[in-house]
Amino acid sequence: MKIILMGIQGSGKSTQGSLLSEKLGIPYLSSGHIFRDIAKEVTPWGRYVKETLNAGYLISDEKTVPIIEEYLSKPEYTKGYILDGFPRTVPQAEEFRNNVDKVFYLKVSDKEALWRLSDRLDEGVREDNTLQAIRKRIKLFHDLTEPVLDYYRKLNRLIEVDGEKSIEEVFSEIVSHVSS
Repeated sequence: MKIILMGIQGSGKSTQGSLLSEKLGIPYLSSGHIFRDIAKEVTPWGRYVKETLNAGYLISDEKTVPIIEEYLSKPEYTKGYILDGFPRTVPQAEEFRNNVDKVFYLKVSDKEALWRLSDRLDEGVREDNTLQAIRKRIKLFHDLTEPVLDYYRKLNRLIEVDGEKSIEEVFSEIVSHVSS
């Protein structure tokens, strides 16, 4: 089973991805984790990725799709995966050739996402988690990623889930669609 989780930052994708991974026995992969790992590299490419992420911008489509496809070509992903944070643009979705089974959109309001993320700001968990960067990523989601939802809706692969429900309720709803 190949699953994509979509939603604005703070919608619960990583929480649900981890739970699904455990339940289904397939790996969870976050594009954000991939790029944050690259940003740690002491190379010009690593520095570029770090500066781009810290400013709240997205890595270009031309660079993103090959990186994600390379990761997914690893043996641990042959039986399926749960992918979070990709595709973020319609060109990425169109270029991505991985026969995705289901796309779950964890729908939360901007206000709810900012409220959830305010705790993370205080913890200083990530260098790219500033209020300005988060607001920019939420705006980018609306501008660039919401059209991807329509792309998958037209392919009959999109399932909208109320991401403002409890973790357990969201998980239960996702699982009910996975097994159907």
